[in-house]
Amino acid sequence: MEVIVAKNYEDMSKKACAHIVSRIKEKPDLVLGLATGSTPIGLYQNLIAEYKNNNISFRRVVTFNLDEYVGLDGNDPNSYRYFMDHQLFNHIDIDKNNTFIPDGTAENIEEECKNYEALIKKFGGIDLQILGIGRNGHIGFNEPGSPFNSRTQYIRLAESTRQANSRFFPSLDDVPTHAITMGIGTILEAKEILLLISGKGKQEAVRRLFTEEPNEDFPASAIKTHPKVFVFVDEDALASESGKDLQELLAK
Repeated sequence: MEVIVAKNYEDMSKKACAHIVSRIKEKPDLVLGLATGSTPIGLYQNLIAEYKNNNISFRRVVTFNLDEYVGLDGNDPNSYRYFMDHQLFNHIDIDKNNTFIPDGTAENIEEECKNYEALIKKFGGIDLQILGIGRNGHIGFNEPGSPFNSRTQYIRLAESTRQANSRFFPSLDDVPTHAITMGIGTILEAKEILLLISGKGKQEAVRRLFTEEPNEDFPASAIKTHPKVFVFVDEDALASESGKDLQELLAK
């Protein structure tokens, strides 16, 4: 696991962008795993700028998103399809037929999960998977207790996750209770993983990630078993008394 410390959120976003741009230049038909939430927005803005400056093309890139809320269709402003369209896809030259997100309105959710797994395999697997991390260590919507060998699945969201995401909805009652998410086993099959961590609110998650052994009570710890992981973390996420110890640990 290689750790790249950034000065702040903007610096983290730029560094992560440069990493992804280099990968697309190496492999123009890169299969890219995408994440939603507030953390990757800066990364996506930088990718859009790279495209507009004619530094990169997404014409042959294929994308798979980690997750989607159950019950929301792609026209709902709180759906992850809507998020990806407005935060990235509408502003670059990607073929939207090659942008895949689980269908949260599928009649048979379990069948949708199986089909999503098959689709990933059809494209040869994910080359580079972008992740964020929840305060409880969730990656995608894999909550604490999710098995490390889990596949794309229908999952009930932890109340802490719903509360954290309620800032995007009119109220907590409007936040869906279930989602479809790539399983941890699916995520770990990506050839490369890029984890973004920013802000003081993630300090405890950072501490646990860097100090605990892999365990299913902290889903993000699974990435420590992967051979090629890059963690982009800003100084706010490493701050606090325990963070000082982490800075020293990373310097060794």
